[in-house]
Amino acid sequence: MANHKEQENDLTQEESTDRIWELAKQIDVCMFATWDGEYTRARPLSARVQRKEHSIYFLVNDDGAKNDQLKRYPKVTLAWSDNSNYKYVTISGPAVVSNDRAKIRELWEKTDEAWWDNSDDPDIRLITVTPDDGELWDSPGKILATAKMIVAAVTGAKPDIGDNAKVDL
Repeated sequence: MANHKEQENDLTQEESTDRIWELAKQIDVCMFATWDGEYTRARPLSARVQRKEHSIYFLVNDDGAKNDQLKRYPKVTLAWSDNSNYKYVTISGPAVVSNDRAKIRELWEKTDEAWWDNSDDPDIRLITVTPDDGELWDSPGKILATAKMIVAAVTGAKPDIGDNAKVDL
């Protein structure tokens, strides 16, 4: 996939790639979308974004329906949304469920205790997503974007409310 642009922006492919990884890490919780053979299913999950490893990790329960869906249909889409600042990111790629105990311990955070007692809980599984491509919509902020939309509505011009870019990751 080439660097497609849906609207003009000043970002290079490298800058777009950097911004996608940055926003995904910054926003944290994403909608994790799978395919069950009939419908797309999405649920919010906390993402452990590790750009240096070219991976995004998720700690999940062993008995989740998403795990079975990934065995049959391993391609996923992750969608992050910061509505208050008009910043959005999607990343797509294959996902694998594993029982990598060392990685689970490495990724463990205090907030995970809301779901499990500790990192040694035998019901925890690791989902690893290897990004293929991503897209961002990056506004300069809600106030400026709203002002530009109002001006566009009055003048009839198309509003320029930020950058949009698709890139290979």
